[in-house]
Amino acid sequence: MNTPLAPSTIHPPFGRYSHGIARPAGTLIVTSGQLGVRQDGTVPDTVAGQAGLCLDAIAAILAEAGAGKADIVRLNAYVTERAHMQDYMAVRDAFLRDLAVKPASTLMIVGGFTRPEFLVEVEATAIL
Repeated sequence: MNTPLAPSTIHPPFGRYSHGIARPAGTLIVTSGQLGVRQDGTVPDTVAGQAGLCLDAIAAILAEAGAGKADIVRLNAYVTERAHMQDYMAVRDAFLRDLAVKPASTLMIVGGFTRPEFLVEVEATAIL
């Protein structure tokens, strides 16, 4: 019943999980946490650069399901330091700028990710 979403324009998953899932009838779309990694595997050294890639990946996953930014109902983000919050929020706010209704949002500080160069991870829930 679930349809995996794996756009060829973003780096493949690092493990056995789907970048996103859509249910028949397109009701619910849930993405895995997206990391700031380019399709070639390189990682920007700034939070802003990584956050932009995370949100671009989410946009690609949503597009594969026929959805867009306006369909996002929740964004969850994780950064490795409080000092990264402002840079992440600036990129998030620019990504959502054109939406009259912004999605619910959670931002958490975490101890780290699978590789030390990752500074931010973002996941989304959308309803089509």
